[in-house]
Amino acid sequence: MGKYCIVGIGESELGQVPQSTSLGLTVQATLRALKDAGLAPHQVDGCLSKPPYQEPTFLLTDQLAASLGLRLRYGHDLPAGGCTPILALANAVRALAAGLCHTMLIAFGENMLTHSKAPRPTHGKLHWGYADWEEPFGLVGPPAGYALAAKRHMHCYGTTAEQLGAIAITQRQHALLNEGAQMRRPLTLDDYLRSPWIVEPFRLPDCSLVSDYGGAFIVTTTERAADLRQPPVAVLGYGESHPHRYLMQEEDLTRCGALESGPAALQMAGVTLHDIDFAELYDSFTYTVLVQLEDYGFCAKGEGGVFVEGGRISLEGALPVNTHGGLLSQAHADGILHVTEAVKQLRRHAGPRQVTNARIGLVSGGAGVLAVHTSLLLGSV
Repeated sequence: MGKYCIVGIGESELGQVPQSTSLGLTVQATLRALKDAGLAPHQVDGCLSKPPYQEPTFLLTDQLAASLGLRLRYGHDLPAGGCTPILALANAVRALAAGLCHTMLIAFGENMLTHSKAPRPTHGKLHWGYADWEEPFGLVGPPAGYALAAKRHMHCYGTTAEQLGAIAITQRQHALLNEGAQMRRPLTLDDYLRSPWIVEPFRLPDCSLVSDYGGAFIVTTTERAADLRQPPVAVLGYGESHPHRYLMQEEDLTRCGALESGPAALQMAGVTLHDIDFAELYDSFTYTVLVQLEDYGFCAKGEGGVFVEGGRISLEGALPVNTHGGLLSQAHADGILHVTEAVKQLRRHAGPRQVTNARIGLVSGGAGVLAVHTSLLLGSV
């Protein structure tokens, strides 16, 4: 509740960056975060990072610290997919509160797009578990799982392809205002409807990107933040939920963990939905955004499709969503750039995509196929 804050943010080059390794992208983002905060490496004594999917690395956090010249008193790897940034921030706050460190770096990156065109590594390949429980029955990959959930929502509530397209189109409009975004070509409804199928009902723009990326942010106490370069952004509330591991364990595909994590974060922050000025919602697919809008309570169950129509989630709308373009149009960065974008908005540093009078922002994270959900509320000081 405002005792801890984010004081520095950094983003690497995004898109396809073939000259950089995953560690190199992470270092680039971290150096920019340190500069942003006005800190030297020796002034950071905690670090949390996430190993890359394609090249899991033993003691990656320590490798990152050694590359930067950090002397850690607290640190470990936290591989939790798109929930990693918010889970890491929660762990950072706990470590700061316990006195285990005084300034925490959260940073990770991956050359996923470049790596997808390179030979597969012969060691350290991550075991996802889907091959044991889902793929033998034909449910192959996250697009298929999320598509199954989206089809169920369409069956139950009449959600349309055009409504899913409205999410992709709005986020592309936001990305066009973001110089660092991977996707810089306008997207119309005709473009969307003519785009190739990935797995029904998802067309290509419904699916998050494959990207090279790095992201970083620095967390410390409000007292320490007073001496630093940027206006601090307060950590107000946090919640997490673990509904299931595999989609077959979920009784209702039209819901997600925001039902539990959202109220927990709001209660901790002491605010209501009406106080939220913008939302950076984890957008692995367009459906992921739609179901969160319902389960956080911005609209009733089944009304997400109608809610996203008419510009309601645009910068000029009632609830601007994914103001940077999100995973769908900025870059797939496992949610860490959702945090850095929220900080920009709350500092009033977002330029042409700035939300007017932004004071409180919601950030969410997701992992697996609607398997884990995290909620974070940040506020301007």
